[in-house]
Amino acid sequence: MCGGEGTRLRPLTFERPKPCIPIVNRPSIQHLVAHLANMGFREIVLTLGYLGTTIEESLGDGSLFGAEITYVHEKTKLGTAGSVKNAQKHLDGQDFLVVGGDHVTDLNVLEFYRFHTKEKATTTIGLISIDDPGEYGIAEIDVGYSIQRFKEKPAPGEIFSNLASPGMYVCKPEIFDHIPSDTKYDFARDLFPKLLDEGHTLKGWLARGNWTDVGNPHMLRQAERWKLQDLHFTDITGDLAVHGAQVHGPVQLGGSITLGKNTKVIGPVAIGPGTTIGDNVLIGPYTSIGEKCIIRNNVKVFSSSLYNRVIVGANTTISGSIMDNDTHIGEHCSIENDTVIGPRVVLRDRVVVHSKTRLWPEVVVTDGTVVKEHVLNDKFDLRCEGS
Repeated sequence: MCGGEGTRLRPLTFERPKPCIPIVNRPSIQHLVAHLANMGFREIVLTLGYLGTTIEESLGDGSLFGAEITYVHEKTKLGTAGSVKNAQKHLDGQDFLVVGGDHVTDLNVLEFYRFHTKEKATTTIGLISIDDPGEYGIAEIDVGYSIQRFKEKPAPGEIFSNLASPGMYVCKPEIFDHIPSDTKYDFARDLFPKLLDEGHTLKGWLARGNWTDVGNPHMLRQAERWKLQDLHFTDITGDLAVHGAQVHGPVQLGGSITLGKNTKVIGPVAIGPGTTIGDNVLIGPYTSIGEKCIIRNNVKVFSSSLYNRVIVGANTTISGSIMDNDTHIGEHCSIENDTVIGPRVVLRDRVVVHSKTRLWPEVVVTDGTVVKEHVLNDKFDLRCEGS
């Protein structure tokens, strides 16, 4: 399911759908499709909405991932269950797995599917323990894994369980008999309570492992951290020019990269092709840097994501932040933790950006400014709440 606009991740989703946000320099949907194919799910149907053609371009026909991909476009928003109903002709005939297109996970979904076929439930809902389940659907199960209660986005006093549904289900084709056509209809909000009221058996599968739906910048950074931890050795693709630098792996290096004198790269780190890093630069663990970036002298970057063609001026420090394509950062700047900077933003010299701040695309921040709150641009939608 790849229909949402990703408003909570703005400014990163103005020009790309959420499943195409880079994680370790690849669209996140590529990580998901590769994981599903490796688990044996090689017939994949994607339901597309917002900027869906971008997702098609990033995946093609699926052959590069060992999968066969079919695309189904939504003309209007149909909700999670309605979206799957819209793809019914491609899913009838056998049980099927439903996964959100913005999921980043290493869960054993093949075990999930097999559990469902043994339990013979109408639907089996994946459940994972979450510290703050109020933003999810929660379930109460008995010792036989049957779901007794299900509540979508419970309010305080209604949180009877911390077993949350990550939006991952295995369904029998008969589920389509309970989903209306051509109308907005959700699994958690509408379908599951209806099935329980009608006496249908719903089961819960207790998931173990890593999962996030990349719903906000913090989750996005966590997802990238997981993927960087999957790097187990230093991998150099193409030529590398090193002038007295030190690389402590694991580090993934693209081609035509230059590392300056006394620069240190401490993995896990990924650096895209064509990037130039100056002298006395420190790149800390859990950092990804995209293609054709320029990092000037005496810069420090810790646990951050710099997308493509980002330029960072000398003596600047970046901590736990995300920077979109073609951003220019001046000299002697400080970018604090949990900052999100949109594409084509320009920060002049000696700018300080406070933590948890977002800068909309094409914003220009003048010399010496201290940014304490979101900086918006009226040329773009100003909302950052919702899906």
